[in-house]
Amino acid sequence: MQRPRPGQGVADLEVGIDLVLGTPKNRLARELSQLFPKAPPRGFRRLGEGVPRALELLGEALRRCYAVAVEPYLPAIRAAVAADRSVRAEAALASGPRGLLDSYDTVLGRENDALVTDYPFDRGLRLDGRPPAIVPAFFCVRTPVTLADPHLDPVLVHPLHPAPGRPARSRRETTGQLPVAQLIGPTRAMVLDALEHPRTTTDLAGLLGLTPPTTSRHATVLREAGLVESRRQGNRVFHLRTRLGDALMNGALQLLVAVWTVLFRPFV
Repeated sequence: MQRPRPGQGVADLEVGIDLVLGTPKNRLARELSQLFPKAPPRGFRRLGEGVPRALELLGEALRRCYAVAVEPYLPAIRAAVAADRSVRAEAALASGPRGLLDSYDTVLGRENDALVTDYPFDRGLRLDGRPPAIVPAFFCVRTPVTLADPHLDPVLVHPLHPAPGRPARSRRETTGQLPVAQLIGPTRAMVLDALEHPRTTTDLAGLLGLTPPTTSRHATVLREAGLVESRRQGNRVFHLRTRLGDALMNGALQLLVAVWTVLFRPFV
C-alpha cells in the first residue's frame, strides 16, 4: 500500500489504520522513544517491537476511539473545517498568496514575514523550497503543532479559529439513543449512564426496569471492560463508573489513551 505524503491524510478509516499498523518496526521504536525517553511501559515496548497482538490491540483502540470521540461529531467537524476552508479560499482569490498568508494572522502571529506561534519550545519549521501543508484540525487546541521529524515534508496543524465549543451529539437527537450505544449496546449504555452515581444492582434494576440478574450480568461485563468498578460497603455492593467509563460517556479527547490502557492490560 502506497503511503500518502505527510499532510495528505486518507479518507477511509480502515485504510488509515492499516497504514498505521504497517509502520516499520524501526520507526515505531524510534518515535515511541521520543514519548518515553526512559523505559516505556511494557505494552508500548511490545508495540515498538512490532508484536502482532500489540498492533492488533492498537487497531481496535483506534476504531473504538473513532466510534466514540469522532463519528458522533462528524457534522460539526465538517462544518467547522468547511468554514475555515472558505476563509482561506476567499483570501487567496482576493489577494493571492499574500492574502492567504495574511488570513492566518488570526491563528498565528507574524514576525518578519514568518509565521510564529507560542510553541512549547523554540523550533523553526524550515521549508527548504518544499510546499508546506497547512491543516486545520478540530482536535488541535491552544497552539499549532508540527511533525517531530524535520526530514519529513513540512506540515503545520493549527486549531480552528474561533475554537469550536463542545459540539452537540446529533445522533442522540435523531435516534433517541446515547452515542455510546453503538459501541457497547443500548442496555449497557443505559447502565453505564446511570452509574454516574454509586448504585447497587437492586437500585439499577429498579431504575432501568430490568431484572436483578440481567442488571448484574451487564454490570459484570462493564466491570471486566474497566468501565465500572464495584465496591463493598457492609453487606451491600455499589457500582460506579471508572474514569474510563466517564471518558466513554463524555466523548473525551483522552479516550484513546484510556481505551489503550484497558486494551493493554494483558501486557502490563
